[in-house]
Amino acid sequence: MKICIVKLSAMGDIIHAMVALQFIKQELPDAKIDWVVESGFKGILENNPHIDNILAVNIKSIKKKKSEIFTQYKILKTYSKNNYDIVIDAQGLLKSAIVSKIIGAKIIAGFDKDSIREGIASIFYNKKVHIPYDANTIDRNATVICKPLGIEVTSEKIINKEKFLFSSSHVENLPDIFNLFVIGSTWESRNYPKEKFVEIAKELKTETYIVWGSEEEHQKALWMQEQSKYLHVLPKGSLNDLKYVISKCNLLIGNDTGPTHMAWGLNIPSITIFGPTPINRVYITPINKVIKSSSKINHYRLNKNDFSIYEIEVAKIVKIANKLQKSAYK
Repeated sequence: MKICIVKLSAMGDIIHAMVALQFIKQELPDAKIDWVVESGFKGILENNPHIDNILAVNIKSIKKKKSEIFTQYKILKTYSKNNYDIVIDAQGLLKSAIVSKIIGAKIIAGFDKDSIREGIASIFYNKKVHIPYDANTIDRNATVICKPLGIEVTSEKIINKEKFLFSSSHVENLPDIFNLFVIGSTWESRNYPKEKFVEIAKELKTETYIVWGSEEEHQKALWMQEQSKYLHVLPKGSLNDLKYVISKCNLLIGNDTGPTHMAWGLNIPSITIFGPTPINRVYITPINKVIKSSSKINHYRLNKNDFSIYEIEVAKIVKIANKLQKSAYK
């Protein structure tokens, strides 16, 4: 069977969907799996043994330059020659549904109109999957990918998953024991205060590297480094470099964002800090914990002006971190 999964972005969403790959291979070991993704996120998928071909596109470029629509259409038409048995749109947006339709297959699967934000996308599917929009994000991804293939995925399977992120990089001069902080995200209201991250580092007294993406985050990381002898700014590298560093750390503490979710995909202990986003974007496991502010969340309308993450006490995070570190050293 030739399967094409369409999950274009973003980093965390792609990671949450990738967990389905191992369940497909367990049930359909001879299946060939290709994955369509925005070129900027290709590195997340690289080196995964369950993916046969990573098919890069640049749909985002159309926003900046309308003529790019013809370039991207040509690229998708070349992918349509792969003769897939099924194309699965795990994104559930109009753009991903159109991508799936252009690539084409006898079966095009995706969420039904009541299960996605852009319900119009469902008209492009001839096999539709129902799962509530406010259900756990990882359950939703695993279900929309596996159910059309006749594969059942349980919570127990997901909790006991094998790691599914792999790197070809090797980053030099990392200490034997170190933590990681992920300090950025797409909205400022999702960011735990830099001052409180510094307090956590001082309390844990463990060498800690800071992951950053934008120049604004870089400047924040440099400021943090000056405040504590335990904090060090990680040089900017590729997504493969990032996967490697996370795979070697003892504990990752970060905001609700892609690099934080990498720890879950690598089976590395983590604490995800939530403010204006729902905690059911992740799976809570014996080594992957969450801490949430007191604000209530509307899954259908997230509040970017909810800065309740600032209220989360350092002591609560440190308490969870100490428990995770103790378990690691047993």
